[in-house]
Amino acid sequence: MELIQLPPHSLRVGQVLSFALRDAEGHLLFAAGQPLPNTPQVQALIARGAWVQAHETKEYQRALAHKMDTLMHQGAVLADIVKVQADFRQEKAQKVELGEQAAWADLQMHAHSLLREPRVEDFKPRFQQLHNEALRRLLAKPDAVLMLLIFETSQNFQSYSDRHALLCLALAELCARQLGWADDWRLALTQAALSMNLSITNQQDRLAAQTGQPSPAQQQELVSHGDRSAALLSKLGVRSELWLQTVCLHHDAGPGALAGRAPAEQLARLLRRIDIFGARLSPRRSRAAMAGASAARAVYLDELKQPDEAGAALIKTTGLYPPGSLVRLANGEVGIVFKRGHSATEPLVAALLGKSGSPLSEPVPRDTRLATQAISASLAPQELKLHINIERLLKLAGAG
Repeated sequence: MELIQLPPHSLRVGQVLSFALRDAEGHLLFAAGQPLPNTPQVQALIARGAWVQAHETKEYQRALAHKMDTLMHQGAVLADIVKVQADFRQEKAQKVELGEQAAWADLQMHAHSLLREPRVEDFKPRFQQLHNEALRRLLAKPDAVLMLLIFETSQNFQSYSDRHALLCLALAELCARQLGWADDWRLALTQAALSMNLSITNQQDRLAAQTGQPSPAQQQELVSHGDRSAALLSKLGVRSELWLQTVCLHHDAGPGALAGRAPAEQLARLLRRIDIFGARLSPRRSRAAMAGASAARAVYLDELKQPDEAGAALIKTTGLYPPGSLVRLANGEVGIVFKRGHSATEPLVAALLGKSGSPLSEPVPRDTRLATQAISASLAPQELKLHINIERLLKLAGAG
């Protein structure tokens, strides 16, 4: 398959495609005839430039020939466009370090392709590349990444499974570090977090988008999906027993202390709580997302309503008010948590709405250790009717 990269900004949101869009490896992202939705990942794709099969480019070339002079002089171009003729030749993409939001949108697209169309011939290297790059970016700027992932998870139910997998991977790594787990345990846990729902990826997205409760047939499909995901991973070449067993058990590890359990049971127990936490932070068509503190409190206690190590590790990792969640301050301002604080109840908050309820021109950092700026309530995402400039917040969190 011969691929060439489209120039950045040559597509637009809402455009009905006359050709299929693919990633750099040739995996289908959007089929011809589809309109491009207005989502962060599509906006990043437009800015970066998607790939198309060479034989589909003539129509594209004719439609955009008059724009080539402008496109050639744009900044941050990922591919050199050396000629506009029928026989476009593929150019090597330039190495450009993407901003945090664009980078995670790119990772989400790779997750979308990988988890929906796993193939024996290339699953392991593609999975490892996605896994390693996600961890690299997370560990470089953990607060900024947590804020970005949790905020974007809370905004809509589209591409639920991709967002959920990446958020669970991030939480798994940070929680395992909180518990002081060894490198091999952390590796198996993060690999399991990214792949635990492999057998129901498409099903998850359908369930998130439907208005009613799961049908009996859908509920049956969800039963034992950990076993089916592990079996599929094994067929795709995964040989790590700790990884496979953690995936198998992530819905079956019951309540109780972590100590005394087999390694895979300990990992699965923590992963189950992370899975539930991430799901509560995300909306469905049939329900709204939970407020950050409500989601945190819901996973702090186990099934018997008792505190345990798994829940405690999660709260110590994210705080009671996770980065990316909305809060109201004692002074009446409304803001978003952009960084974890010295305690679980005292994060750093960026005020977005003033005391009068009017939007502030810029997000203003607040120290919740001060009585006048203390958090008085946790808000659900839908309670704030304001477009949030996440790039400005990323700079506050240390990613700018």
